[in-house]
Amino acid sequence: MVPSQNSSNPPYAPARQPFSSINVTFLGTASAQPSSTRNHSSLALHLGGDVWLFDCGEATQHQLQRSAVKMGRIQKIFITHTHGDHIFGLIPLLASCLNGAGGTADGIDDPRAHVDLEQPPLEIYGPLGTRAYVRNGLAYSHTLLGSPFVVHELRMPSDPQTGDHTSLTRLSCELPGRNIPQIEGVWTDIFADNLVSVSAAPIYHSVPCVGYVVTEAPVPGKIDPKLYVPDLKRTNTPMTAMRRLQQGENVELSDGTVLQGPPRRKGRKVVILGDTFDPSPIVSLATGADLLIHEATNAHLPGIDSTTKDIDTYESVEARTKSRGHSTPQMAGAFAKRVNARRLVLNHFSARYSGDESEEALKIMDAIRNLASAEFGREVECARDFMSIEVAFTSNAQ
Repeated sequence: MVPSQNSSNPPYAPARQPFSSINVTFLGTASAQPSSTRNHSSLALHLGGDVWLFDCGEATQHQLQRSAVKMGRIQKIFITHTHGDHIFGLIPLLASCLNGAGGTADGIDDPRAHVDLEQPPLEIYGPLGTRAYVRNGLAYSHTLLGSPFVVHELRMPSDPQTGDHTSLTRLSCELPGRNIPQIEGVWTDIFADNLVSVSAAPIYHSVPCVGYVVTEAPVPGKIDPKLYVPDLKRTNTPMTAMRRLQQGENVELSDGTVLQGPPRRKGRKVVILGDTFDPSPIVSLATGADLLIHEATNAHLPGIDSTTKDIDTYESVEARTKSRGHSTPQMAGAFAKRVNARRLVLNHFSARYSGDESEEALKIMDAIRNLASAEFGREVECARDFMSIEVAFTSNAQ
């Protein structure tokens, strides 16, 4: 059944097996202009074998081809905002992922003109304009896709709450998407299944922008076989009971003894922010993040960065950075401390800051890291293209 355009229920959420791991691969870590060492913005969140992309700047599919991320595993794409450095790679990526082509000569039937809409679609989430951008880009480039897609839009209170924001009608390969209204300033559970949920909130930038929070459901705790095996053997209970105990269930033995499985552990939380000079609206959702990915476009690095202007100060660079809708490392560190994040990774760097391992680049990134760490109070990492990081569990139970 195809969901209605304004349905409030997240679609396409079948039960799945627990994730073997959660990790992030940075595909592009540049800001407005790419460089030879940093591509435009995109990152891949690996949920077990599934891949969700966050932003899709120009040449993202080239980055995918150079990485270990498998394009065929991409199930969802989340767009933070519609600036070109975050979305210009979306149309070509859809064409590659969904077997797109430019049609056929007159009189020759192209099977892409008859897409099976019963297939699970590739889901795209983004602010107002995402659907119109995708639809118009595909239509005017005469691109036919061999599999379906759907665009769900996160509508701000000032946005029209219905309609597609384009005069073009829905494409033959496009399923009707939801227009998701804000409720009390956030979008809660825009997607949810038995393992993970996604919520979002607006964050302040120069254009409407969104931050996403991916939260894993509580997971089975670690089991110590020594605590259970003797009782199972004593009562001749099949060892298959360990599976139930691993899931946190209670198992009653033949002598009336009740074994209790380990308490479930709190799932992992990953917060991925788009461009922002103030992400305050997402604080309630982001608090306690196991991983916070925050932009740090510009920094004042006197004596380290040769492009530093003599007239600049930390205050003037911050003011100029904020006026353009962006953050400094200190701002990112302060926000990470505010939401009590366990780990902070800086992203979205000015083209001035190379992403290679030259002595100068490493010196600059160390300085940027230290500025953020001084505010955060913990170690900070600076992303570079193709860097992958594992998201670890907290040690406490639910």
